[in-house]
Amino acid sequence: MPFVLESKELLKPGNIPAVMLNIPILAVMPATDIHMAKRAAQLMVERAGIQGFDVLIVLDTAKLGFIQIANSVFAQSLSRYFIYTAQDAFVGRNWLQQAVGCIESKSKGLLAFNDGKWAGMLASFGMAKRSWAVTNYADGLLFNSNYQSHYADTELTLLAMQAGQYCFDPLSLMIEVDWDKDQKATNIHDKTFFALRKKGAFDGKVHHPQLLALFG
Repeated sequence: MPFVLESKELLKPGNIPAVMLNIPILAVMPATDIHMAKRAAQLMVERAGIQGFDVLIVLDTAKLGFIQIANSVFAQSLSRYFIYTAQDAFVGRNWLQQAVGCIESKSKGLLAFNDGKWAGMLASFGMAKRSWAVTNYADGLLFNSNYQSHYADTELTLLAMQAGQYCFDPLSLMIEVDWDKDQKATNIHDKTFFALRKKGAFDGKVHHPQLLALFG
């Protein structure tokens, strides 16, 4: 059953329920609208198609932002797989069963859900295998912590693609239902930082020209 935590509670270790820390598959859902988040999270659980999964909703009362929340929950948990999602996500039936089958059969580190926008080219909503994810950055976090809200998933996608650790299952449906998405501005800080990271080939970890040409 989804659990709700306020983001200010993440600043002190020990506030995440123990059952969430050790569950095989944990999803973090940073949220600003608790009603929307609860509906989305409950449907995720009901339609997962497998056991050993739950959603931690983090209501961002402290204005930490998506990336800091996701990284904080990742650092304080132990799940084999870690999902990052949002309050505006809508899942299809057996979405998680499909995802786990794909990532395990292909032995990959990052799975992109079918978000209805990127056709598998970006893990805007994704599921990472912890044993792979902790190897990407020196601090062992899921995302580069210098991002605030955008492009961290883009960088993670490129790292996975370069390493041959990326997979996509079109039947694992997690649609982003944001009616105003295409009119929203991108975080300028994050866009600028991503451009700098790309110039440095993401610490030299991404070197394929076709990958570096993506998401310009």
